[in-house]
Amino acid sequence: MGVTALVMAGGKGTRMQIAKEKPLIKLCGKPVIEYVLEALKSAKKIDSIVVAVSGCTPKTAKFLSQFPVKVAETPGVDYVSDMGYAAQNLKLGVFLAIAADLPLVTGEVLDAIVERYERCGKPALTVAVPLETKTKLGMCIEYSFKMDDRDVVPVGINVIDGHKRYGDEWLDQDIFLLDLNELAVNINTIQELHLAERLLTQKSKE
Repeated sequence: MGVTALVMAGGKGTRMQIAKEKPLIKLCGKPVIEYVLEALKSAKKIDSIVVAVSGCTPKTAKFLSQFPVKVAETPGVDYVSDMGYAAQNLKLGVFLAIAADLPLVTGEVLDAIVERYERCGKPALTVAVPLETKTKLGMCIEYSFKMDDRDVVPVGINVIDGHKRYGDEWLDQDIFLLDLNELAVNINTIQELHLAERLLTQKSKE
């Protein structure tokens, strides 16, 4: 089953404390969002890509004109509201929502996530990593929840059946726990940017 990818790239990124739009922050010489787009392009389970921008990310919208993606304007209220707005206005069926600040994610991992969704039999899937994995990396943790007496952290990737999502109603969901640095590293601070640079450099040497 091929799905639409919805890249969420409309946030202000205030924690970075820099003027540049967060999706365009350079990581090893390339904008962070470009890594996400490359991973989605290489994923066999992804049919098309939509990038949700807002009034907070006009330069990102302009930058995306060079890629074979559809750009959708959202109100820029918050991540969940903008995701729902885009899904409803574009009449998306099953879609994979992904934050634009996950530069280490790979097409292989994304395919595994969609395959898990296909097997789970539920209308929604949330991807999470163990809290200790984030802690060991020195990542900021805003929110965690319990899964079988284990603390886990959502990574900013969800697969949702848009046909069954009404407003902000919560759907019955499966949790896919993956202990991967590729999913644990998102870019919210300068320190996390440096961590991603270090991990990418190490990977390129392997």
